Amino acid sequence: MIARRCWVSGRVQGVYYRASARQQAMRLGVHGHARNLADGRVEVLAIGSTEATQALIDWLWQGPPAAAVTSVEVNEVRLEELAAMPAGFSVQ
Repeated sequence: MIARRCWVSGRVQGVYYRASARQQAMRLGVHGHARNLADGRVEVLAIGSTEATQALIDWLWQGPPAAAVTSVEVNEVRLEELAAMPAGFSVQ
């Protein structure tokens, strides 16, 4: 299990980005969340196998059809740093 925190920039709010990310995460078996940030980005916390987490990160560059992603910043998160392990994948 690995954890990655991603910040997605571009046209990613108001285009079904978070809900689409949740669908992809659930399909891949990745836990975590997606939430809008005040600066217009979307933050995604992804926790899962190396392969599934990387597959979700790869998808973040595409997003749903109405999105226009310009960058995805990815940071490693140590599992022991998380306050609690998320159950499923939530949209916040």
